[in-house]
Amino acid sequence: MNRRKFLLLSALSPVFAKDYVTINQNINLTRDDLKVLAPLDHRLKRLKNYIGFANFNIISFDQALYYGRNYPFIGNFTKKEIVLIEKLFYSEPKTFGFYGDKTVNNISQEINRKDIQKIAHSGHFIFKGKPLQDYNRILNDVGDTIILTSGIRNVVKQLSLYISKIKSLNGNLSLASNIIAPPAYTYHAISDFDVGKKGWGGRNFTSDFAHTKEFYKMQKLEYVSIRYTIDNKDGVRFEPWHVKVI
Repeated sequence: MNRRKFLLLSALSPVFAKDYVTINQNINLTRDDLKVLAPLDHRLKRLKNYIGFANFNIISFDQALYYGRNYPFIGNFTKKEIVLIEKLFYSEPKTFGFYGDKTVNNISQEINRKDIQKIAHSGHFIFKGKPLQDYNRILNDVGDTIILTSGIRNVVKQLSLYISKIKSLNGNLSLASNIIAPPAYTYHAISDFDVGKKGWGGRNFTSDFAHTKEFYKMQKLEYVSIRYTIDNKDGVRFEPWHVKVI
């Protein structure tokens, strides 16, 4: 789409930097964008509630726009919301202190259902091939106390997590990008997955997981690597639960 190509070029230019403000050396959304953030967050949550948790993980951006246009419960995405979405997707995250590689070039990336496997009782999908092979090997080698906590996240799902985190941090993009990868930079969109200890809930997404017997067993497996180690070069917090596939 011509408009998206234009926005991409804009994102790579110095002019785009004017869309953010610096507070205490952190990069923050402008006041105008903050006003858009909350209704966008709510709209994405309504979309998730309507299509279901599992489908929300893999839905494309264009499909999300379709649901917004055609289902009043969700509501049409506004022009300002779409501009903010594209701004967050196409921005250069080094500005925010995130130095990871870009994994998704197309905001409209689609996930082919023939290429993925739904994991029973998890609400998540994993890519077939090496990701699924690694996951099954971990289950076999670690035991039935290990569970899948997050699999494939297409652009919309990662965007939703990113927006929710920015909102909870009052627009602080620097802190949010340390916790959640920007939507064009997540390895969940192409390969990686998260695991945790059964029954642990939210603690699986804290450094506490590194002290579990499940993590200890994983570390001894030669085929398992952690994507975001302590003091990693990407500028992301330590994520002992995040399994690196490629």
